[in-house]
Amino acid sequence: MKLRKLLLLTLLAAAPAYALEDVGDAVPVYTDGELIRLFESNSHLQRVKADECQLVQDIEARAQRVESPSYQFLYGDMLAWGVCVDRDVELGVYYMQSAAHQGSPAALEQLGRYYATGTLVQQDRERAIPYLREAAAMGNVDARIQLAELLLSNYGSPLDFEDAYRWLYNTVTASSSVHSKITKLRRGLENRMPANVIARAKRRDVFW
Repeated sequence: MKLRKLLLLTLLAAAPAYALEDVGDAVPVYTDGELIRLFESNSHLQRVKADECQLVQDIEARAQRVESPSYQFLYGDMLAWGVCVDRDVELGVYYMQSAAHQGSPAALEQLGRYYATGTLVQQDRERAIPYLREAAAMGNVDARIQLAELLLSNYGSPLDFEDAYRWLYNTVTASSSVHSKITKLRRGLENRMPANVIARAKRRDVFW
């Protein structure tokens, strides 16, 4: 009996994380919190490579079978740039889109940025606006900055100015360079907004 128990424990220890779903609750390689921090620092692909590509099967399983938006974005980015997998740009963008449709701020921001710059997809700054708006509303600082930059470059709608200003006004950052950029963008928006709209934007609280 002890020998059988020892053998089972040995097999479980050697099994990849995704295989444990057949035994009990799946054990994620990265928690959602870890992935969010990696996405925010844009170090998720470096982390996968640093783990010597050993977690590809688990990431793929969680993107395809569990349909986790965080893992779908991670897997999509891996495919798009050929990190630890054969490069497949079309499939990579598909997984990014799927993650964005499930509300992943990282996927929304990246797709908005890609459409704004023409990276992997055909450049379409107007198409970038909805992605960046959604990510900005969820607190993504990069998306807030990019949205304001596009608005000041005459893309999007003047009706977006109030939201863009309010999000910048309520953004908290420890980075002096980001703070300076936000200050400059706010001034640019203020030059195009009526005083009463600016005052209203400052009065409204933001929750995310």
